[in-house]
Amino acid sequence: MLTGLLIGFLGGLAVATIAFVATARARMIEVAPSSFATVEETAAALEKGLGTVAGWSCPGTRDLNGMMAKHDVTFAPKVRLVEMCKAVYAAEVLRTDRRVATLMPCAVAVYEDDRGKVWLSKLNLGLMGSLFGGNVGRVMGKLVAGEEKRILAAARK
Repeated sequence: MLTGLLIGFLGGLAVATIAFVATARARMIEVAPSSFATVEETAAALEKGLGTVAGWSCPGTRDLNGMMAKHDVTFAPKVRLVEMCKAVYAAEVLRTDRRVATLMPCAVAVYEDDRGKVWLSKLNLGLMGSLFGGNVGRVMGKLVAGEEKRILAAARK
């Protein structure tokens, strides 16, 4: 009887783990269409949107096609990464958990699909914050995620 309970418990745990991983994987990256016709217009709108929320800046916009071309790799659909940072939030997170520096600065990908439609993608910071919990969850999962929505609205107008 004890063996049956243990097998049932472990089986249930395995199913729950698989369900969690599948759900987290599906929700970890958020994707939305741009309302602009080009990658350049969308990236510019994001950079401008950063100026509408106090304290945010754009450390840079990376041209991934150009970076690959420097290594003789050709990739036709345009891809850019628009970096976003609010120094106060970055410092607040780094005071308690420097290992998450690998997630900084926040970035939004702006890219063309194979048909030329422009899309935005980004990490789901609300989900990411809940996975970390504590101070990281409070800052990234609530404060950053909330303000990020306002910034991204600029690229969806």
